[in-house]
Amino acid sequence: MSDLQTIIETAFERRAEITPGSVDARTREAINEAIALLDSGKARVAERRGVGDWVVNEWLKKAVLLSFRINDNEIMRAGFTNFYDKVPSRFGDMNSAELAASGVRVVPPAFARQGCYIAPGTVLMPSYVNIGAYVDSGTMVDTWATVGSCAQIGKNVHLSGGVGIGGVLEPLQAAPTIIEDNCFIGARSEVVEGCIVREGSVLGMGVFIGKSTKIVDRET
Repeated sequence: MSDLQTIIETAFERRAEITPGSVDARTREAINEAIALLDSGKARVAERRGVGDWVVNEWLKKAVLLSFRINDNEIMRAGFTNFYDKVPSRFGDMNSAELAASGVRVVPPAFARQGCYIAPGTVLMPSYVNIGAYVDSGTMVDTWATVGSCAQIGKNVHLSGGVGIGGVLEPLQAAPTIIEDNCFIGARSEVVEGCIVREGSVLGMGVFIGKSTKIVDRET
């Protein structure tokens, strides 16, 4: 993966010059390969190395940002409507056998963008999952919940109705918003700005957590 990372890093330094018409084949292939790695779950924007220890793979964030520069908007047909965007649907080209094999339940009109990973056993109610996000197995993304770009959602998490998990693409060194395993996030709550909700946590309805939120231990 080091060669791929090097190509992405080099291209990002000259990103202002890159357009859909000017990008060279090697760079385009590298960007598309990086997005495919995110899409398959073989690579992720942030990895857990230990308890409370998350490492950000900045080069994958760069790949996501570069992907916006190499693609024009185009029509995406979705049966009942059309979309016009640079990033296609994750499930748009899959047939019934492929969807069944994925182990994911997708309830209309849920939408997941290509370049996010949705693990087997996940249920997407009418919701939205952005590029670079990672949603692990057994998780429920409930109605009108949104999972922002590069957000990391653990195993057996319940994101209740209307929950917003903020996306963090820039600054590159910033950690994405992370919900660890076995968490319950109450309806209409928001977790943003790269905050981490630790394993087994429960947030009540309407809780808002950002970097400036003061967390108080009421026992002390």
